[in-house]
Amino acid sequence: MKNLILSSVAMALAMAVPTAATAQGAATVQPLAGTRLDVSATGEVSRVPDLAIISAGVQTLQPTATAAIEENATRMERVRAALKRAGIADKDIQTSSISLNPEYRYAENQPPVLTGYRASNTVNVKFRDLKRSGAILDALVREGANQLNGPSLTIDKPEEAYDEARVKAIAVGQRRAELYARALGKRVVRILSISESGASFPGPMPVAYARDSAMSVAKTEISPGTQDIQVNVSMSFELQ
Repeated sequence: MKNLILSSVAMALAMAVPTAATAQGAATVQPLAGTRLDVSATGEVSRVPDLAIISAGVQTLQPTATAAIEENATRMERVRAALKRAGIADKDIQTSSISLNPEYRYAENQPPVLTGYRASNTVNVKFRDLKRSGAILDALVREGANQLNGPSLTIDKPEEAYDEARVKAIAVGQRRAELYARALGKRVVRILSISESGASFPGPMPVAYARDSAMSVAKTEISPGTQDIQVNVSMSFELQ
């Protein structure tokens, strides 16, 4: 029994040694000996959008609900076929809304009169080849699409641009800290902390697009322009 007690005490002491060492190591944070400087900095990069999102749909109006749905389905099938022929992948075609609503004629002091039914079917389409998107839009109109909205231009994979903006933001923060230090007759001795306080990426900017078969045969063109990506960082330095 005595040996068992001694063994237990030895094990407890052995376990206590690394715990104490760990606690001692965690307390080695160097205290602030100079002046703390907090700065904010922004890094910005520009990119040409490489993705256009466009809403394409068909609206049909018929005396009966069945006729409206059937005509709509027929025309929408032609629109989808045109997208497939243009090389648009299934993953880039997404149904966004389908609706069927009664249409009424209203007159003063008279009850509304049912005049027919309006069916609507809309898909969101991603165009990854912006040079061809205008021509594809024109083809959709020829195949029966009478509701087009967009394009919403964006960047498909912006993370690389964000990282470049982060690097620029940190460089700006460091230069700013050096400037303050020189103005105060001091020098930057270390960075205390860095945090990302915000990143901004302009959302897709929709532009209304509407055509019908009676409009001019002039070709549609889409100009992607550029978009700015910003990253804001907050940095703290020690000056001595």
